[in-house]
Amino acid sequence: MSEENAKKQQLSKAFYSQTVDAVFEELGSKPEGLSDSEAKSRLSQYGANELEEGKKKTMLQKFLEQFKDLMILVLIAAAAISAMVPNAEGHREWVDAIIILAVVIINAVMGVIQEAKAEQAIEALREMSTPNANVLRDGHSVTVSSTELVPGDIVLLEAGDVVPADMRLIEASSLKIEEAALTGESVPVEKELTVLEGQDIGIGDRINMAYSNSNVTYGRGKGIVVNTGMNTEVGKIAGMLANADETETPLKRNLNQLGKFLTAAILIIAVIMFFVGTVLNGRDWVEMLLTSISLAVAAIPEGLPAIVTIILALGTQVMAKRNAMIRKLPAVETLGATDIIASDKTGTLTLNQMTVEKLYFDDHQYAASDDISMDNMALKIMNFANDTRIGQEGNLMGDPTETALVQFGRDKGFDVRQEEPKEPRVADLPFDSDRKLMSTIHKLADGRFLVAVKGAPDVLLGRTKEVLLNGKVLPMTAAEQEKVLANNKDMAKQALRVLGMAYKYIDSVPEKLVSEELENDLIFAGLVGMIDPERAEAAGAVKVAKEAGIRPIMITGDHRDTAEAIAGRLGIIKPGDDAAVLTGAELNQMSDADLAQNISKYSVYARVSPEHKVRIVKAWQQEGKVVAMTGDGVNDAPSLKQADIGVGMGITGTEVSKGASDMVLADDNFATIVVAVEEGRKVFSNIQKAIQYLMAANLGEVLTLFIATLLGWDTLLPIHLLWINLVTDTFPAIALGMEPAEKDLMAHKPRGKNSNFFSGGVMSSIIYQGILEAAAVLFVYWSALQWPAHTAANMPGLDATGLYDLQHADALTMAFATLGLMQLFHAFNVKSVHQSLFKVGAFRNKAFNWAILLSFVLMMGIIVIPGLNDIFKVTHLDWYQWGIVVGASFAIIPVVEIVKAIQRAMGKE
Repeated sequence: MSEENAKKQQLSKAFYSQTVDAVFEELGSKPEGLSDSEAKSRLSQYGANELEEGKKKTMLQKFLEQFKDLMILVLIAAAAISAMVPNAEGHREWVDAIIILAVVIINAVMGVIQEAKAEQAIEALREMSTPNANVLRDGHSVTVSSTELVPGDIVLLEAGDVVPADMRLIEASSLKIEEAALTGESVPVEKELTVLEGQDIGIGDRINMAYSNSNVTYGRGKGIVVNTGMNTEVGKIAGMLANADETETPLKRNLNQLGKFLTAAILIIAVIMFFVGTVLNGRDWVEMLLTSISLAVAAIPEGLPAIVTIILALGTQVMAKRNAMIRKLPAVETLGATDIIASDKTGTLTLNQMTVEKLYFDDHQYAASDDISMDNMALKIMNFANDTRIGQEGNLMGDPTETALVQFGRDKGFDVRQEEPKEPRVADLPFDSDRKLMSTIHKLADGRFLVAVKGAPDVLLGRTKEVLLNGKVLPMTAAEQEKVLANNKDMAKQALRVLGMAYKYIDSVPEKLVSEELENDLIFAGLVGMIDPERAEAAGAVKVAKEAGIRPIMITGDHRDTAEAIAGRLGIIKPGDDAAVLTGAELNQMSDADLAQNISKYSVYARVSPEHKVRIVKAWQQEGKVVAMTGDGVNDAPSLKQADIGVGMGITGTEVSKGASDMVLADDNFATIVVAVEEGRKVFSNIQKAIQYLMAANLGEVLTLFIATLLGWDTLLPIHLLWINLVTDTFPAIALGMEPAEKDLMAHKPRGKNSNFFSGGVMSSIIYQGILEAAAVLFVYWSALQWPAHTAANMPGLDATGLYDLQHADALTMAFATLGLMQLFHAFNVKSVHQSLFKVGAFRNKAFNWAILLSFVLMMGIIVIPGLNDIFKVTHLDWYQWGIVVGASFAIIPVVEIVKAIQRAMGKE
């Protein structure tokens, strides 16, 4: 950025506090606009009015990034060792290497596919730019591409336009601009030319400014462009998105921790084994090196990355059916760790649709659901003094406040399309922000005219002299005014936007409409209170989240009173708990350290900017919390990207917010987030089960090899370990990822950012279960060697050497079969870390049942099918030997059940 551009960006912070003349002088412009030559010169100086495109990663870069994970690097190293170092027979283990590399590559490809669209936020922002703009050049109105706008240009605005750049308004005629995408406030802002005092005024309060990508909903205006491209407010958001740090997810953190742990453990065991074998037992160092390498390969759960990816992918399918669309696989698991749900108000907790909630007339306050006659004068006025346009299909267009009034009339049987032709509008006095009133004049059947007036209650009361009470027109007394003002205040406390209605009859339409004459001596008819209401299911979702130990907080650009009222009604805070609300202005007075220290005091953040949202999310993260941020507007995008998981809205959300999100809600339903959290917890639990299963199995294999080597036994061959890892590890582990959620899953608090896959008793379970597996295998192997009489009886005539070889082959086969079968039986144990198998249901997961059956067939096939047993160097076993194998394998179920019962009795669930 040039020094001049930097200067303009700095000055843009104060344009709203300068007079129009000062802005013209600052930008070197004039009321008739720039000349074509000056515009071209400035275009070359400032650049096109468009957002810079972020540097894209190539598919190759995305693919290579998948290999940064430590676990993946360990697997690649293991594959290289398997391929390069020959075994005792002089052969290289190419099969091992190929299988490991295939698993790694498949995992990387799946990761690239899931994250291919992760960097679309900036492109979506670019697409939001309006294609054309009406500007003054040399005093003439011309249409140019919005990309050609430069600081100093004079732009004309009308209802329906998208503001093409940041502008200081120089004319405003009933101008209203909807800025929800930037501020989160659903009600359009009434624009004025007033010079604002102060240097710390939020975007939503800068009533003399118009910002790029906001929408003109009413009136017309004119503004001088003060910033374009990346210097606009939406451009700053784009810059924040491009520079946002990628947050490490709990899943990545856990897998990295697991990789580091396995690497350290494998190296230590391999070194100890090599030292004991060579130094203490005097074995050949080459033989021990190969043995140590084979043990290291056996210790690595090479299928784990793929299994984790598959379990996450299965989770995305389940969540998609429940309206939660996952854009990045780790987001599934991250949801399960969520401590904080930071939700935008407008469109997320509320409907983003102004709705009539209260009505006051005849000295009584009525709910919108109460029966109200279509002849009610207040109902008639709110529909007559209204500029809502109605499409052919009945759709309402215009200011959201006015469309809400027309919709309310429809709900009560008053269809303005049918009623107004009976008393047609013949003149009007448009809304003006100075007088805060709007009036329409309608011709009546008796020749008189009805003046319908709508506006600010306090202003309206000052212009009334009578009041309509129960069908009678009575004098407006001081006591009656107090009643009206009290009800106005009561509605305002409920965060309702209140308008007053009044009327009078005149004999003729004045030639010149003057407010002081037309809008005086009125008859007061009533008040109407409106609000952007909370979603029907939102309060229930907040309650469920709290019960699950998750803290919902609201972050909005709306006013403090509105935010506090909505939060109180939803149960986010206690009604009237003002201390739990923090405004953007107050936040500006706090340092990051102060905010982090006091962050837990606040549950509602009102009138905030995009920068504030990012600060709030970071402050919670510094507290060690996992933060899920929901949002639908452009202003939410940076905080969505900063959060541990960004949740975008699929219906009302901008493409920007969707592109910056990890998950998108197809139904914009806050309750879907709670459903997604439950699914995320289930996914983590199932990954934890798969890891417990795999690690216990691999620990059993490592201990078996380690102890057997120390004892001089030859229990398992490399091909045996490879086949067991391929058959008994993969299918059951994937099936465990499809286990139904345990009943009390949402009764526990979030596991926290510092938890890992070994938390909650998993590590201790892995250790004792791995020891059990190794002990059983070694016992079966030892037992087989102790019964030569049985072998001799089956094979008479063998010499001692042949008898030993056959006996050893049987022992090797029995050890191999025991290890494989025990792992399949053990898969039933890990359906729950602490709950009994009989409580969670042994066979309710059909996919698991089929996986166990398939693994069993593949495992037994190589033993009982002639020819295959020769390839795998195993023998046929008789019924006696099979009885020992099955009995030892099955024993792990009752033993683990006993341990679980003891743990539950000790309160370690």
